[in-house]
Amino acid sequence: MTPSALEKQEAKLKQLNQRIKAEKIKIEQNLGKQIIKTANLDYTDLSNQKIKDLAKKIATILDHEQNTKL
Repeated sequence: MTPSALEKQEAKLKQLNQRIKAEKIKIEQNLGKQIIKTANLDYTDLSNQKIKDLAKKIATILDHEQNTKL
């Protein structure tokens, strides 16, 4: 492969990685919004610590659900 072809592939890979990263951010934001909306949480009450605690609780519930399906 010539250097220019390799550079083109690297550029495509970099572009794809950026798109993947953007999609992950979009999903994370949508998930957070849906949790806040569904749980009727007030944004003013959501400190960083409370967000971490909620995330742990949700992760525990999801983990428990996955383990009971096995």
